[in-house]
Amino acid sequence: MCDRDGSFYRNLSRRGFLGRGAGAAAAITLPAHLAALLAPSPATAGTTLKATHGSGFCNMGMFLAKERGLTKVDGVDLDFVVTPSNTEITTMFGAGLVDMSMIPYSNFMTLYDAGAPVRIVAGGGVEGCIIVAREGINSAADLKGKTFGTFQADTLEVLPYDYLKKAGMSFRDVEVKYLDTSPELAQAFMAGALDAICHIEPYASQCVMGRKGAKVLSNGTDVYGKGYSDCVLAVRAPLIKSNPAAVKAVIKALFVAQSQAEADKTAALKDTVGKYYKTSMEAAIDASAKQPIVVDQRDQTKFIIARGTSMQELGYVKKAPDEGAFDWSLLEGVIAENKSLYAGLKLKAA
Repeated sequence: MCDRDGSFYRNLSRRGFLGRGAGAAAAITLPAHLAALLAPSPATAGTTLKATHGSGFCNMGMFLAKERGLTKVDGVDLDFVVTPSNTEITTMFGAGLVDMSMIPYSNFMTLYDAGAPVRIVAGGGVEGCIIVAREGINSAADLKGKTFGTFQADTLEVLPYDYLKKAGMSFRDVEVKYLDTSPELAQAFMAGALDAICHIEPYASQCVMGRKGAKVLSNGTDVYGKGYSDCVLAVRAPLIKSNPAAVKAVIKALFVAQSQAEADKTAALKDTVGKYYKTSMEAAIDASAKQPIVVDQRDQTKFIIARGTSMQELGYVKKAPDEGAFDWSLLEGVIAENKSLYAGLKLKAA
C-alpha cells in the first residue's frame, strides 16, 4: 500500500489525481492560493506568455530564456507563474490558466488523456532522472520493503516503476511515499526519512553528496538507453493556432539558451543556481553534465509514446498517447529559419 504524503495528495487515489491534475474543464474551481498567482501581467509592447515550469536541469533552457530576455528580440515576454507544488503545475496548465509549460512528459500524458487541448512542441532536457539509495542498498532486490520517495505521475515515478519491473519487481515490493517539491524530497532523503528516492538533477547529486554512503542505483540509461527524454515544452493548442509566431519565439529562445549553455556552462549555472536551483554550486557543477538541454527531441517521439504503457499500468491514463500529441512543425520552422544556430548545437535529433 502506498503512503501519499503532502497536503495535495493526502487521501488521493491515482484517479483522484486525474480529477485534480487534468483540469481540462473550463469551469475548474481554482484554489485561492493558486488564483493569487495569476495577477495580470505587466503591459508590454509585444506578447506576454504565461508559463509554468519545474525545478530540474531540464528546465534550464526556460530559465535562461527568462533571465537573459532571449524571447524579447521577437517581441515576446515570458511571465513565469511559480506554483507551490509540482502537481499544481499540471493543474494550472491543464485548466488553461497558463499558455505553456516545461513539464515531464508523464504529466503531459495525464492532460492529453483527459482531453485537454495541449501539444508537445519542443524538448527541454534529457536524462537526469536518478535513483539514489542509502548505504546498504546496492540493487533493485535490496529495495524490497524499503521506503521510496518520488512525485506522483512524474517521470520520477515512471523510471523506478520501469526499473523495478525490469528486475521482476513492482511497487508492491516497496513502500512508496509521494512528496510535493524537489527541495522537500531531497531533504527527506538526506535527513534519513527515506531509504531511496528518484530525483532530478541537480538534487540527485545533492543527495549523493549530502548523505554518507548514498549511491546511485540507476541514472535511467540502464533502463532506457542514452538520450532519453525527461521534460518537454507543451503548449495549449489554441495558442499554436492563434499565435504560432509567439510559440516559435520561445522555441528559438530555447535553442539560443542551449547554444549558450553548451558554450559556457559556468555562466549558465551562475544565472540559475540560487534563484531557480536550491542547491549548492558544487552540486550543480557535478550534476550539470548529467542532464543537458536538448530542444530538438523529435527522435524521442516513440520513446515517450512507449512510456504510455507504464502510465496505463500505474493507473494514470486510459491509453498511451499517439503521434497526435506532438506538433513538431513550429520547431521545424525555427530550424529552417535559423540554420546556423541549429548547426552549431552539440545535441539534437538530426
